[in-house]
Amino acid sequence: MSGSVGPGSVGSESVGGASPNGAPTGAPGSQTLARGLAALQLVATSRSGLTAQQVADDIGVHRTIAYRLLSTLSQFRFVAKGEDGRYRAAAALAVLGASFDNHVRQLSLPILRALADELGSTVSLLVAEGDQQVAIAVIVPTNVYYQLAFHEGSRYPLDRGAAGIALLASMPPRPGERDLVPQTRQQGWVTTHGEVEPNTFGLAVPVRRQPPSPPTCINLISHREDVVMDGKAAVIKAANELSAILS
Repeated sequence: MSGSVGPGSVGSESVGGASPNGAPTGAPGSQTLARGLAALQLVATSRSGLTAQQVADDIGVHRTIAYRLLSTLSQFRFVAKGEDGRYRAAAALAVLGASFDNHVRQLSLPILRALADELGSTVSLLVAEGDQQVAIAVIVPTNVYYQLAFHEGSRYPLDRGAAGIALLASMPPRPGERDLVPQTRQQGWVTTHGEVEPNTFGLAVPVRRQPPSPPTCINLISHREDVVMDGKAAVIKAANELSAILS
């Protein structure tokens, strides 16, 4: 996963071919709907909120169009306009997000939080979506001052990094797959180094789930190989616990 120092996380892509969460904005369909979703994604990923003009500039429309889009989103309580004139994510967005995949993120948080604090490293929950891996929960430890972190909603190709390999290992065999994939199916875990972020070690363990649930895994990242290898047993235990909860 892409890392950054401290409690923050890496920046997201701007709208223009791809949304902040990696969804294409130029696909065929309703232009108004596409613009509205692009505006929603921009606001949802902004830490300090955005003005209507900023949204208009980012999605390439006139300010009046952006204002109408934001007003509609406000009516449905997905965004809210503050006294400073900036739009921020509102409660309905949290409710919508919580419903994803039968509340899997909320169910996983206690296990991920305990694991991150036990190991002193960032842990995450990822699922496969098409040919990408998507981080749906990212937990940084509360007891250390230095850690790697990245955005929830970050997307990467499935064939990169420990998490992607673990997710592929949860799927039926594919022609031409990397040797690490069948190896992960057999041993139940995988480690990689520098495949997504230079000098970063990753450990991922598949979370066993029944179809049609998407392939899921727990991922541990660190700049230190010893932290990753020493944490293997704890990550495997956490994945088994989460498998039992989600079954």
